[in-house]
Amino acid sequence: MTEFYKTSERPENRSATIAVKAGIESDSAHGAVTPPLYLSSNYTFEDFAKPRQYDYSRSGNPTRDLLGNAISELEGGAGGVITSTGMSAVLLVTQLLNANDLVIAPHDCYGGTYRLFRSLADKGHFRILFVDQNDPIALQEAFLHQPKLLWIETPSNPLLRIVDIEKLAALAHQHNCLVAADNTFLTPVYQKPIELGADIVVHSTTKYINGHSDIVGGAVIAKTTELFEQLQWWANCVGITASPFDSFLTLRGLRTLNARLKQHEINTREILAFLQQHDQVANIYHPSFEHHPGHLIAKKQQRGFGIMLSFEIKGGEHQVRAFISALKQFSLAESLGGVESLICHPATMTHAAMDAAARETAGISSTLLRLSVGIEDADDLIDDLRRGFNRAAQVDDIQSANAQSTHLETTKSDRANEEPAATVLSGDDNAQQYIKHKVV
Repeated sequence: MTEFYKTSERPENRSATIAVKAGIESDSAHGAVTPPLYLSSNYTFEDFAKPRQYDYSRSGNPTRDLLGNAISELEGGAGGVITSTGMSAVLLVTQLLNANDLVIAPHDCYGGTYRLFRSLADKGHFRILFVDQNDPIALQEAFLHQPKLLWIETPSNPLLRIVDIEKLAALAHQHNCLVAADNTFLTPVYQKPIELGADIVVHSTTKYINGHSDIVGGAVIAKTTELFEQLQWWANCVGITASPFDSFLTLRGLRTLNARLKQHEINTREILAFLQQHDQVANIYHPSFEHHPGHLIAKKQQRGFGIMLSFEIKGGEHQVRAFISALKQFSLAESLGGVESLICHPATMTHAAMDAAARETAGISSTLLRLSVGIEDADDLIDDLRRGFNRAAQVDDIQSANAQSTHLETTKSDRANEEPAATVLSGDDNAQQYIKHKVV
């Protein structure tokens, strides 16, 4: 029998329904199914000293607020602030800190976050300590300094390391320390940090939430109304709220989030299976593997293992360049989470802001490649990767042949001193035939 519910008795919506229904039936004037885009920068007062709900779009905008409310509902928060970029979302959280406050951040955090934290700390805005958050001794020592903010990124970028949010949040709260978690890689579909104890959730909405690589934006979701109002005040004060148009596009992208993630995940599983069998792959980083150090934690706190993956190719710079130059389906670009497939060389792209020592500490090698797997046909993507490996293998063959040729010519010269040695191209020179693009 069909059950009918009063509005107040309806079951709580699941994530796909929340995303699709965001803003629907919000147009009381005309009943538009798709919520209107409010581009106005300012709004009239009803009367003298009598403002309406909105007066100026930096302070508040109907389109932007619909997006903030939708993401907040997905995350289980009390409210969401939508910012102009993902990094401005990170910056917004730091506005809660004072000059001598200490931030504990992951030693392998995203390169842009690392750069921001280091730069602000160098200018005296707060103090920063980068710690391996899976090292209990290092964490205990860090909390002796009474930090005010624990910054969590799980899975990490680009090595997909996992930390236990619930455990870290409990430890932080024992020391009256706020917990902020970057949930960009998983979205609230796969992980809800607030349920695990986080006070703040941060997103680069540029990525999966929008999903179409046509906006830049961020979101900061607060667990409590009090914290939300503080963040909202600072966003207006600093002037880092998102534009209405970008908010409109992101709201549109949000509606297909669950559907997109399903196809992303199917493709990722097939690519992981392919990489596992390939002899030119040195290491694969993805928490779905049982041997991954964070596998059990991921199973506990996530609703899926996620879509991003990284791997190390055997060889060196020449193999990396050759591999990338052969690709036709994976575009060499920063960012992630769009419907199209991207490949990134973290050491020279997303984490170039880190110095060599910091990258080494974080485990980011020169042969590490990160894949943002899109929703194209999986067979086309696998064929593309196979093409890249074949090109990299040709570089290996050329270098090996040149080394052997050099050895033979040297031996021949030794036997006939009067005969000059042949000129042989070095492996580096010859390999350039296959290296079309410099990785930047």
